[in-house]
Amino acid sequence: MVALAEIKRRDTHAVKVGSIVIGGGAPVVVQSMTNTPTEDPEATAQQCLELARAGSEIVRITVNIDEAAAAVPKIRDILAKKGCYVPLVGCFHYNGHTLLNKYPECAEALAKYRINPGNVGFGEKHDKQFSQMVEVAAKHNKPVRIGVNWGSLDQAVSARLMDENGKRAEPWSADAVMREALIISCLESAAAAERVGLGPDKIILSAKVSRVQDLIATYRELANRTKYPLHLGLTEAGLGSKGIVATTAALSVLLQDGIGDTIRASLTPRPGEPREQEVIVCQEILQMLNLRSFTPQVTACPGCGRTTSTVFQSLAEKIQGYLRDQMPVWKTQYAGVESMQVAVMGCIVNGPGESKHANIGISLPGTGEQPTAPVFIDGEKHSTLRGENIAEQFQGLVENYVKTRYSRHSTDQAAE
Repeated sequence: MVALAEIKRRDTHAVKVGSIVIGGGAPVVVQSMTNTPTEDPEATAQQCLELARAGSEIVRITVNIDEAAAAVPKIRDILAKKGCYVPLVGCFHYNGHTLLNKYPECAEALAKYRINPGNVGFGEKHDKQFSQMVEVAAKHNKPVRIGVNWGSLDQAVSARLMDENGKRAEPWSADAVMREALIISCLESAAAAERVGLGPDKIILSAKVSRVQDLIATYRELANRTKYPLHLGLTEAGLGSKGIVATTAALSVLLQDGIGDTIRASLTPRPGEPREQEVIVCQEILQMLNLRSFTPQVTACPGCGRTTSTVFQSLAEKIQGYLRDQMPVWKTQYAGVESMQVAVMGCIVNGPGESKHANIGISLPGTGEQPTAPVFIDGEKHSTLRGENIAEQFQGLVENYVKTRYSRHSTDQAAE
């Protein structure tokens, strides 16, 4: 018997961000970030709402100027009026110590602060300004993510480690020193935060780079040295398929190792492209690894010379969109529906077999085959569809399957 690989999550502190728990064995949390000017509360609140509806459990916003800090409570209030209470994280660089002290309403409205130790002040100002931000977090009982990034690495730490490396009998490579500097910056900053008064249950770490193998190596070593929960993300992942593939490659390896408590896909959207793509990518990574389930999945063949018709492609796309659109309603009504598997296949070669493996599947006719489409439900042939409206018929069967296969939530039963 070939056993499935078991993912054993690493033991970490549990950190509460609003109503969301990160680490401590809690499910891996999906988060995202807005790209609207935060000083525009209406636009930023709208994008937060869209990201939350797509499944982002935490949303980060830039807080970089006075107007942005002043807008944060307004953003929170706009969201609350729309019934959205997604935790908001403030991303601070350079002037966070000033903004958090100058705008206490902002400090209170945020559920978490992101602090980059490489951008909190330089030289003699570094420790003081870092401490000022942590003191505000402790005062308002807020957690922080100490987010180190190789594009803005603490130069004092980097210079110190380079000096130490120069004295080694066998010096490390420059990349190895850089990875160690990321880790040391994380750990020393976390220790400093605890000395200021922030408990270990209020600290999350991240050490982001944009190269896949460097990210994997850095996080594996960081995970060995600490019990703080870790935020995973390949920074500046890039556009389109490159960004998606690179993010998936890096995060999947680490998650399979049990490393990672919250994740973000730092994708560059094309002009006009919805921001929610980064949420969907994170969800699909977790779902493919069987770490979490978010929406029913569609299995569909790639097509070949036997499937010159585009019917199965159109049906697969339509069904996947239909399932995702229905999930906001279904998840409140039917327990377990997010784990449903649907197959939409294009010919008889693998069509019936894949359909039998799915909860519900359809095998459409390929080139030269009889114009019939057998449907299988829970491994058994259920019916055969014919005609011009096969897509509508199959969608109806999927909807009926959900209603009859998945139990109603107790609140729905009570209401009935």
